[in-house]
Amino acid sequence: MLQDSFGRVATDLRVSLTDRCNLRCSYCMPPEGLDWLPKAGLLTADEIVRLVTIGVERLGITEVRYTGGEPLLRRELLDIVTRTAALDPTPQVSLTTNGIGLARLAAPLAAAGLHRVNVSLDTLDRETFKRLAHRDRLADVLDGLAAAEAAGLRPVKVNAVLMRGVNDHEAVPLLRHCLERGYELRFIEQMPLDAQHGWRRDDMITADEILALLKESFDLAPDSPVERGSAPAELFVVDGGPARVGVIGSVTRPFCGACDRVRLTADGQIRNCLFATEESDLRAAMRSGAGDDELAERWTAAVRGKRAGHGIDDPAFLQPSRPMSAIGG
Repeated sequence: MLQDSFGRVATDLRVSLTDRCNLRCSYCMPPEGLDWLPKAGLLTADEIVRLVTIGVERLGITEVRYTGGEPLLRRELLDIVTRTAALDPTPQVSLTTNGIGLARLAAPLAAAGLHRVNVSLDTLDRETFKRLAHRDRLADVLDGLAAAEAAGLRPVKVNAVLMRGVNDHEAVPLLRHCLERGYELRFIEQMPLDAQHGWRRDDMITADEILALLKESFDLAPDSPVERGSAPAELFVVDGGPARVGVIGSVTRPFCGACDRVRLTADGQIRNCLFATEESDLRAAMRSGAGDDELAERWTAAVRGKRAGHGIDDPAFLQPSRPMSAIGG
């Protein structure tokens, strides 16, 4: 098992396939983009599958989520998903994406064995999308969501980040849009993971504020905390159900005590927390000839050192040097 010193067991593996992205969302990276990792530094498809196999077959991983950057940009994505879905025991295989290209790939991904998707959608307004993402691609994201639903990648989950004075007035329209289409919406507090290091707590729309905005138009009742388990989203039943909306209060309502996640970056580093300041290099060990036993031991040691919490409220908190696009969601 991947157990830390506080007794938490990591069963949910987030694997970044690339740090590249075709959007430039302001809460993630600057308009001009970033210096991408060199191709030689990225894990190959075979290396990714080897590490995922070790995680699933030896270390108790039960869910594999492929992320980026933007994972749909990875050419070998279908092959990686196919091989992951063929593992025994078979993990839950999911994908976090901005949705661009999903209209074309949703059906092939479902056929490859992908179970579901999370799609980022922060606005329904074309001009606001252009302001946030610095690209005119809202129609592509909406088409990708519809294709995911049609391909059976359910539940189709939508991730939304509200930013003060930018899209915070869209909380209700976003929820109505998702309710009408059967998508499951999750609002996420903006986290200090931008490449510019420009995050400010005062600019963040908190979980309490999100709920207050929604309650102006909907009746919300807390869902069962037992059903939540280790999930990051606090769920609320909307207008008596069965639909639910989630709020992920990563900053103001941290869920570190129940965290079951571990991350593998696109360049082969194990991170035991999204906000970790240290990494364990599996790529170098693997390319130096390390066997599966050694890789599993290194991975186990990395998780064992996980801290009790992310420490954002600590005056000594330091934002990770890597932005979200380089870590993987």
